[in-house]
Amino acid sequence: MISNHLVFMIASGDVFGKDQPVSLSLLGSERSRTALEGVAMELEDSLCPLLREVRLGIDPRKVFRDADWALLIGAKPRGPGMERRDLLDLNGQIYKEQGQALNEVASRNCKMLVVGNPCNTNALIGLENAPDLPRRNWHALTRLDENRAKCQLALKAGKFYTSVTNMCIWGNHSTTQVPDFVNAKIEGVPAREYIHDDKWLKEEFTPTVANRGGVLIKKWGRSSAASTAVSIADHIRSLTQPTKEGDCFSTAVITDGNPYGLAEGLVYSMPARSKGDGDYEIIPGFHMNDWLIEKCKASEDELLKERDCVGHLLPNATVAQCMITEDTMLPGEN
Repeated sequence: MISNHLVFMIASGDVFGKDQPVSLSLLGSERSRTALEGVAMELEDSLCPLLREVRLGIDPRKVFRDADWALLIGAKPRGPGMERRDLLDLNGQIYKEQGQALNEVASRNCKMLVVGNPCNTNALIGLENAPDLPRRNWHALTRLDENRAKCQLALKAGKFYTSVTNMCIWGNHSTTQVPDFVNAKIEGVPAREYIHDDKWLKEEFTPTVANRGGVLIKKWGRSSAASTAVSIADHIRSLTQPTKEGDCFSTAVITDGNPYGLAEGLVYSMPARSKGDGDYEIIPGFHMNDWLIEKCKASEDELLKERDCVGHLLPNATVAQCMITEDTMLPGEN
């Protein structure tokens, strides 16, 4: 469902710009081939002026050829009785193959965005299996979490969401994620000074953001496909348009050389800014108080455990015992 929303946004110019022609290559499976053909028919019938071509396929080495952007949305859901470690292995196999295919045939500066969960570790598996592509070009999506955090702060402050800036999501796309109210601002004022309610920020705001997807499913009976598609578009625009002065965007990227002392070799969400050229830099100097440090460390520890669980999918990695004992999958992603 995410893809069904997203492809029409891309074709209409809402993602890469109103003057950027696009060619879409849609990867499916034997099971979804007919449905893909239906999507292609609708795209053709929509007469999108920027859409130059729609290609369909089930072989990633054909679909990914010369790709400039790879939006990796698909992942298998967790079945009955399946533990998180099983899901890590199941979807990790998919992202190992896709990483290898991208390494062989994609544009040498291709940008990869992983949406399929567990997206941080799936992105790590993909990038480690694509040694000829820049490691920094792999992203895992945490922009939906950022958008949710901005919404909650704005509602609490009685302001519009555009008044919320410098909002970062740290860590894993799981219930250990850390929506950073410490550095966020509302109308240019630190959020804590604007709201004056640390108890709400720690005990209500933080879990509300992390569990928003589950609440939506209970209300509507389905996962957040439309808002996820919007957040993917927001993520891409954050890389293709310059970041406003004093602002940031959230993206989970490789921690190699990060300025926050995080373990290297993880895909971890951090604050970033871009010149609009498709690249980014991690913003140094965010204030890390004791609460933020503790929460960020918990998310880092979780990602280290996930990495241990998929060591058999990472070239040259030391295979360690999988020690995941707690389920932190986001509601609705099981």
